[in-house]
Amino acid sequence: MKNIEGVIFDLDGTLIDSENNYYLADKKLLEMYGIDFTEKMKAQYIGTGNLDMMKKIKEIYNIPDSVEFLHKKKNELYLELARRNTVVFPEMKKLLEILREKDYKIALASGSSKEVIDEIMVLTGLNIFFDAIVAGDEVVNSKPAPDIFILAAKRLNIEPERLLVIEDSKYGVEAAKNAGMLCIAIPSIIEDPFPEIFYKADFLFKNGMKDFQKEKVLEWLECCKIEKNN
Repeated sequence: MKNIEGVIFDLDGTLIDSENNYYLADKKLLEMYGIDFTEKMKAQYIGTGNLDMMKKIKEIYNIPDSVEFLHKKKNELYLELARRNTVVFPEMKKLLEILREKDYKIALASGSSKEVIDEIMVLTGLNIFFDAIVAGDEVVNSKPAPDIFILAAKRLNIEPERLLVIEDSKYGVEAAKNAGMLCIAIPSIIEDPFPEIFYKADFLFKNGMKDFQKEKVLEWLECCKIEKNN
């Protein structure tokens, strides 16, 4: 195991409690077309890129408007909600602060659009922590493809095997492993059993954010250094 030089964070459901805002945005959008979009229907898309989701939604429901229109409208609806109600997970913010103090390189790799990420970063004050930010509309293939994490590695100028990804979705964990990176999983949806990919994470918080402790992540990072040195 090589020493970890950088950490890549997902955004939604990992750094910020935003999944409900996205669900409500999707629900409002699809109500325009007479579609009753439920939380159960939304669950299958958590962790995928928003543009990719809109492509699938258009195809499934035979929506006449373009993917570009759907994507733009969803972003507008989401930001209306996010400006009023976006919460940063406190333990995650503390982890970011400590990683910065310890001189780890830090990147954000999110399936959200660049315009959304840019506004959310400023809104929450999280923008000060990141050396690189990659948005879902900057890559061809969304998670579980590794594209977004590979691009983040290039922008950090760090080899993939020296990077740790922190993710909440099955698609994100799969993308991290496909990229050849280590991964800590903090599932946003608690299931029994979990999708198999969660058990391939290098560290799993089985009860999600309710169980998450920054100290455990920092201890794990130190163990990686010890194993390498031995």
